[in-house]
Amino acid sequence: MSEQPLGSPDDAAGAPAGGLESTPVRATIPADEVGTVTLTPTGDFEAGSYQTFTLVYTAGKFGIDDSGSMRICFRFASDQTRPQFDDPKRPNFTTVTASNNAVLQYHYDPKGNVRPWDRTLYIKVVKGFLREGDTITVVFGDTSQGSPGMRLQTFCEESFEFHTLVDPIATYCYQPVPVQPIIRIVPGPPETYVCVAPTLIATGEKFSLKMKGEDKWGNPSDQCDASFTLRVAGDAAVDGLPGSVPFAKDEFANIVDGISLTSAGEAVIELIDADGNVAACSNPIRAMDAPVLKHYWGDLHGQSEETIGTGSADAYFAYARDRAFVDATGHQGNDFQITTPFWHELDRLCDKYDVPGSFIAVPGYEWSGNTGLGGDRNIYFPESGRTLRRSSHALVQDHSDIATDANSAQELFDALAENKEWDVVGYAHCGGRYADVKMAHDGRFEKSMEIHSSWGTFEWLVQDAFEMGYRVGIVSNSDGHKGRPGASYPGASLFGAVGGLTCFLTPELTRTAILDCMRKRRHYGTTGGHGGRMYIDVKASFSAPATLYHDDPQLGPAEGQAAETALMGDIVHLPSGEATIEVDITGAAPIERVDIFNGLDHVETIRPYTPEDLGNRIRVIWEGAEYRGRFRQVIWDGEAHLSDNKIVDAKPINFFNRDKTLDRTSDTSLAWRALTTGNIGGFDLWVDDAYGGTLKIETPLVKCGVPLEEIDINDEVFDKSDILPRYLKIFRLPAENPHRHLAFTRKVKLKPEGDNPIFIRVTQEDGTLAWTSPIYIYR
Repeated sequence: MSEQPLGSPDDAAGAPAGGLESTPVRATIPADEVGTVTLTPTGDFEAGSYQTFTLVYTAGKFGIDDSGSMRICFRFASDQTRPQFDDPKRPNFTTVTASNNAVLQYHYDPKGNVRPWDRTLYIKVVKGFLREGDTITVVFGDTSQGSPGMRLQTFCEESFEFHTLVDPIATYCYQPVPVQPIIRIVPGPPETYVCVAPTLIATGEKFSLKMKGEDKWGNPSDQCDASFTLRVAGDAAVDGLPGSVPFAKDEFANIVDGISLTSAGEAVIELIDADGNVAACSNPIRAMDAPVLKHYWGDLHGQSEETIGTGSADAYFAYARDRAFVDATGHQGNDFQITTPFWHELDRLCDKYDVPGSFIAVPGYEWSGNTGLGGDRNIYFPESGRTLRRSSHALVQDHSDIATDANSAQELFDALAENKEWDVVGYAHCGGRYADVKMAHDGRFEKSMEIHSSWGTFEWLVQDAFEMGYRVGIVSNSDGHKGRPGASYPGASLFGAVGGLTCFLTPELTRTAILDCMRKRRHYGTTGGHGGRMYIDVKASFSAPATLYHDDPQLGPAEGQAAETALMGDIVHLPSGEATIEVDITGAAPIERVDIFNGLDHVETIRPYTPEDLGNRIRVIWEGAEYRGRFRQVIWDGEAHLSDNKIVDAKPINFFNRDKTLDRTSDTSLAWRALTTGNIGGFDLWVDDAYGGTLKIETPLVKCGVPLEEIDINDEVFDKSDILPRYLKIFRLPAENPHRHLAFTRKVKLKPEGDNPIFIRVTQEDGTLAWTSPIYIYR
């Protein structure tokens, strides 16, 4: 891949005359004359650890002229501490010196070079020059005056580069040094353990229990030198489970095969440590005698280093399968960075990793058009060898296939239709460029809205679709850039959320079945993480004859069938009669509430506990985003003060960044640093006197005081919405909530005209959310 956009070669047809070219030209200095770089130390370093590195650039044949410069660049995804030059006691204090005392000017720019090497330390010679052999020395994390050092990025990388480019002639044309300095970033010791099992299986069906330890940043650890006892909770009988499992050092996962549930029911498998404590528990496992549809988990959206992510594409697929334990994944590189050879390589990798019944790799790409042209979309194919229709060739020099470009989302949909690619499935999503589905949408291809990812939560995206009368499903993915599909954590970066997961309801695990499930919108999305694999089933039944469709009849001819019931994603014509929904949920954590929606309208909130169950626990939740674009973070840094009462305990909710903490500053006060990007965060507060005193909260957006005697089961909402919702709410919970299962039925009042998109949103106590694809009922 090129380091920067390239101008025309001197002999290219139509090349401008000398002095008229305004873009960087091809590297014209021989690589061995540009100079060299050394780095000390090198080797393996723990993710998120503090280190000191000395980088020395030795000038080549041309030196560096007065006003010439160099760049030391890091990948966009890196969340290491930024170089800073003013406070020698703060992290990543960085010093820059020239061996010949030339005066240097330097600054850090997070968008200072061509992607993916965005994060740039820029060093310019402003007085003097360098001759061959002169050096520029950069010390990252200089600890000589009290700085703790440079904190490395919080995720692992086999080849982390200090990517160095030089402009020796002062032409602002940068060339990479021939050998780039590299270190390896590795996981730390395990802090938490994770245990994953299937969500829904047939009674007697063999399955595998997959376990791993994660370091404090969520990286699978190879330092798990421990043994655990296995214990079963639930009403289903379990066969084939060993009494204990040892974790071997140098291994990233521990897998136990041949387990089964020999009776219908549910089970959770717990890992018990040497002290008798629960180190981890699996997601709920439900067994049925003959399930028509099973539940398979996938993360179909992320990138690798060949575009703007981390690690190779091969490692990306392997991680999803072997360390995230998902059933399906897909690579969604930015189209304007995918070269033709890399497109063929992605096809090869999808076919290599796709093993029916075991693991599914879905071919595709991210159509990455500017927001003004429609914004980001995901494109998925049922097979390899398909046409890549880029939004542009912005970083692809080979223009031989530019005729297949689709510069706007509407052009993309038109091209798919003209070429009769009816088997393509698309999603709309919000990443750097948010999808404007009011501007462009084609329901024949675009089947769902991705309303949660590492970038945040975007319920407004599906609300836009409802406003336009579209019939779409709901999915969640990671859109991860850290090389961790299926288990993507935000670390210390601008990504404000854990990557999401989608549960596909399908009879078998094949690429064909997954794509068919996507077309039928038969899935639900969650906000992922340790509590993200919950069991959800939503059905609708009808008191009068109904016609069920999988394809949307408002888009053209569609085959319908008589039906008495419908599942999530179905489209139903119900000319008369009533609809009743039946909901069955088992959470991976206690259930806090379930909200029922009819499109844009909130219908009802259902809780597994009553007002009589409430105790001395107060929950404070904040939620919101500034706007739809990249810099959507809402800062919730603040304090809470309790008068005429005492704090017994406090626990954070969705504090993902280790730099942003909830701290108990006294018996009556809390302080915190927090942000949201459309998702939720907050804390639980247990108080000594359940109804005594007043809780005062101060944040940049909300300043409020509420007497505890006025806090009950209902939300007290302090609304500061602007372009998008932003609010803080306070309510009361039971001191302990044991309810992980909730089942109920409700009659749904239907509108006399138009669609009734009936869906639910599940909120677990741990801050995990889930949304089901709507059942569309129309008169």
